[in-house]
Amino acid sequence: MQCPLLYRFRVIDKLPQKPSEAATRGTLVHAVLERLFDKPAAERTPGGATALIPGQWDRLLESKPELGELFAEDPEGERLARWLGQAEQLVERWFSLEDPTRLEPAERELFVETELESGLRLRGVIDRIDVAPTGEVRIVDYKTGKAPRPEYAEGALFQMKFYALVIWRLKGVVPRRLQLVYLGSGDVMTYDPVVADLERVERKLLALWEAISLATRTGEWRPRPTKLCGWCDHQALCPEFGGTPPVYPLTVRPAGPADDDQGRMERVRAGADLPAALDGH
Repeated sequence: MQCPLLYRFRVIDKLPQKPSEAATRGTLVHAVLERLFDKPAAERTPGGATALIPGQWDRLLESKPELGELFAEDPEGERLARWLGQAEQLVERWFSLEDPTRLEPAERELFVETELESGLRLRGVIDRIDVAPTGEVRIVDYKTGKAPRPEYAEGALFQMKFYALVIWRLKGVVPRRLQLVYLGSGDVMTYDPVVADLERVERKLLALWEAISLATRTGEWRPRPTKLCGWCDHQALCPEFGGTPPVYPLTVRPAGPADDDQGRMERVRAGADLPAALDGH
């Protein structure tokens, strides 16, 4: 939805992306908040959480050595220390938004996957799932950035509704609450979905997958310029910036009469040969 050409670069061409300090800091903070719940409730303190940061950073470097490139030109370690300090601030702010001593998550970093009746597979990783004694389900997602302005809130909630749809189709239970925790600004956004919400999301995903299916066959992946282009790693290959995309690696079949509504839906049902399922990240 953000940019069809970027989808092609990431999913079909699988072009490498340079690690960024912001994204890596988010990964680090997520790891700390996940591991904190390994401790007994009484030990889930701000100091106990920030003490986890160095060890989790070492684990990240071990699993992804390329992250060390972020601070390759930092011989004195000043940038790294400042960056780790920013991660500490985000972790500490979380304690002003939620009380982990009163939480016992049912799941953390849970991989979920389901297949819709159309044959479309949905999958994603949910930061946290809380289940009340009454059985009500809350889906929680941590964001290390700032909360969006009200006019952009629906876009932020789309990811959460995606997760809710997957849980509904998997468990037959509509989550009671969706909760976005914005550590960058200290805000919490909540939404209580109903079945009609999730049915709308499912229809939207099917329409989106039809568009992806058509573009996959025809090779027509058009850029969609926005303010986010300034953060894109692939400007040199983008026509909007005078670049030329790499040779399309898949067989191209021009659109024709078969690409009517019924034909598109048939290909959605047979979508296993397409590049990827929809991922809720």
